[in-house]
Amino acid sequence: MQYLQGILQTVKESNPNEPEFYQAVEEVISSLNHVVDGNNDFKKLGIIERLVEPERQIIFRVPWLDDNGNVHVNRGYRIEFSSTLGPFKGGLRFHPSVNLGVVKFLGFEQILKNALTGLPLGGAKGGADFDPKGKSDNEIMRFCQSFMTELYRHIGATTDVPAGDIGVGSREIGYLFGQYKRITNQFQGVLTGKPLLMGGSVLRAEATGYGIAYFLSAMLDAKNDSLKGKRCLVSGAGNVALHLMDKLSQCDAIVLTCSDSKGTLYCKDGLDVELVKHLKTEQGAELRDYLNTHAEAEFTPVNQYPSNGHKVWQYEADIALPCATQNEITKNDATSLVENGCLIVCEGANMPSTAEALTVFKKHKVYLGPSKAANAGGVATSQFEMAQNASMQTWRPEQVDEKLQQVMRTIFETVSATAKQYSHKDDLSLGANIAGFERVAEAMIKQGVV
Repeated sequence: MQYLQGILQTVKESNPNEPEFYQAVEEVISSLNHVVDGNNDFKKLGIIERLVEPERQIIFRVPWLDDNGNVHVNRGYRIEFSSTLGPFKGGLRFHPSVNLGVVKFLGFEQILKNALTGLPLGGAKGGADFDPKGKSDNEIMRFCQSFMTELYRHIGATTDVPAGDIGVGSREIGYLFGQYKRITNQFQGVLTGKPLLMGGSVLRAEATGYGIAYFLSAMLDAKNDSLKGKRCLVSGAGNVALHLMDKLSQCDAIVLTCSDSKGTLYCKDGLDVELVKHLKTEQGAELRDYLNTHAEAEFTPVNQYPSNGHKVWQYEADIALPCATQNEITKNDATSLVENGCLIVCEGANMPSTAEALTVFKKHKVYLGPSKAANAGGVATSQFEMAQNASMQTWRPEQVDEKLQQVMRTIFETVSATAKQYSHKDDLSLGANIAGFERVAEAMIKQGVV
């Protein structure tokens, strides 16, 4: 449609050198022809034009001292994209790759992801081009304190509630929360992912990984199938990947791979997930150290990866679960997955498949669980933490897990039913884009031009 193509062109021209943001917007807008046709209100009220423009973009300097007394300067971001459905909500990412385009793509995705949960949450994202790796605890604390010294004025329990993301775990959230409390003299649920002693929620660390497994189970249930015996390729070895692997093992699936910045670990008979978790979370070791006790496994270093691809996607398997970062599955990777018998891809990372990879999956009818639906368990449990903070209560693990399973099941049912409604059965990406958009758009219309 000419109208939607015009919006895409405007986005590209007004956001130069932000390919990730443009990719995210294009992927969503390409699904909206089915909705915009015959609905003049969307065009007349500029719904999509407003949706792709953040309500507020905050960029700031973050100076900090290292342990030798040297001054470093990083750039901090908070993109408050949409408060249509509730307070801004989305994580903070500390990683050298963070830039404006990356944060905007993440914030835009967060709008629809949060809408799909059915919970009262707006969409936002933030972070800094700071790398916590190789830094001491004191250096990370000083950086977090400097970051919050600017960020605090823009956030609040009913305004904007950040959480963690890549490079931001409970340690960083603890330092950020401590500085917020010191500056404002308020102990409130302004951050989620907090340590339990500071009002955090049980299962928050596990929630994204567990939620992916619950969404994947719902996908299989719809096909009268289950996770039992399924051979799974997982990328990443961070919080999301490790807890996903844990839940997959509990469901009797076979985890064949995982990966870190040094390379890919593979075992044809399945990895010892408990050992992988121990190496990464308790020892801070590399995945190659797994071979010290499991000589039958294989480790492929990054410098031996195939051209324009990732080794983790080169093995025979039933299911692929990308949990590392954006655009990690290339066209070549997607082709390899299809050739090796992969029938299902469930996205754990945000936008992990390139546009070309998605085209391959669609051509070969790969059953795809899109990230904005599949990895929504983290933000859902963040909202549970907000609810507990607001009521000054603590929920039991069983309560949180039950609510998480219910949310993920409802998300699947919503996106699946929406895809079917628009005559694209099993196209869960289209269903997620339309279902999320319709909920946000309806609220935007009711709230007027704001």
